[in-house]
Amino acid sequence: MRIGGATFDSPLLLAPLAGVSDSPFRRLAREQGASGVYTEMVSADGLTRGNRATLEYCAFEPSERPIGIQLFGSDPGVMAEATRLLCDLPAEKRPDLVDINMGCPVRKVVNRRAGAALLGDVPRIVTMVRRMRDVSSVPVTAKIRLGWDGSSRNVVDVAKALEDAGASAVAIHARTRAEKFDGTAHWEMIGEAKQAVGIPVIGNGDVREPADAVRMLAATGCDAVMLGRAAFGDPWVFRRVRAAWERGASLAEATAAERLGAGIRHLGMMVASVGPECAAREMRKHVAWYVKGLKNSARVREQVNHTRSVEEMVELLRAYLAELDQGSESIDSPAAGRPDASGTAVEPPGALAPLGSIVAAG
Repeated sequence: MRIGGATFDSPLLLAPLAGVSDSPFRRLAREQGASGVYTEMVSADGLTRGNRATLEYCAFEPSERPIGIQLFGSDPGVMAEATRLLCDLPAEKRPDLVDINMGCPVRKVVNRRAGAALLGDVPRIVTMVRRMRDVSSVPVTAKIRLGWDGSSRNVVDVAKALEDAGASAVAIHARTRAEKFDGTAHWEMIGEAKQAVGIPVIGNGDVREPADAVRMLAATGCDAVMLGRAAFGDPWVFRRVRAAWERGASLAEATAAERLGAGIRHLGMMVASVGPECAAREMRKHVAWYVKGLKNSARVREQVNHTRSVEEMVELLRAYLAELDQGSESIDSPAAGRPDASGTAVEPPGALAPLGSIVAAG
């Protein structure tokens, strides 16, 4: 798939995830097969005011490319200025795409007439995209929802307006703002939008496992699938989906040892990215996802929430792994080559890169 000058080697993308898709998370997803990633949403207003924290949200490593920086805002002029600032960055810091958040359902965002609130103002969307395209040296894309609510599902009209205004692709979360993340995603409307436009359409919503991604691609005709919450604590999901899509293979899920090892390495990447104090705090939610479903994980989540340092968190995870090793037959994934429930041979999961020495924790 191509979006402007950006090339993606598979139809599997990591969604922009507020408070989650920082640089370490994105790198882990790329290592395991995501063909492209997006930053969490970045305030266009903060960028134009030179806010340091906002600028830090836009930082990325070369291994994350192709990468889109997702902007949110409601003023076309401010969005255009933020786009210009991103495109004026040195080449090594410039994103491959600039994406517009038109789907966030959170009240504090929509109350500012941004996010999903834009879906009710198509003329503003057109003006915004045109002004951003006028100053951009990279493709401008958008992530939208089906509409504001069940009585205003205007996804096809919005997709056509985006294309006419010069957007290079559109990602569609197949729920309305009113539905937020509840109920079942309406994939058929992704298909309707795909038939109505010529630009790439990226499907999103209710893709929890490899079979879902393959089914969405087939059922909607969309050009790519965007995974979000399925990747929480499970960067290997991209490898499993890719194997299913490319060759119909079923790969084993990561073992407890692989999950905890990845958690420790993730923590080390966070330390390098934001420093030890912030890393210890931000990793609490990630650790909760890495240990989900393992024996005594509720106790470990509680303990992690009371850790005060990186060293303490690493020691806790290593002690937990040693505890699990005593009953490994109940926690490890299927052995390589053993058939899964469908009768398909299971391959072992891909290993993340070696942990290395991240802290002085033994």
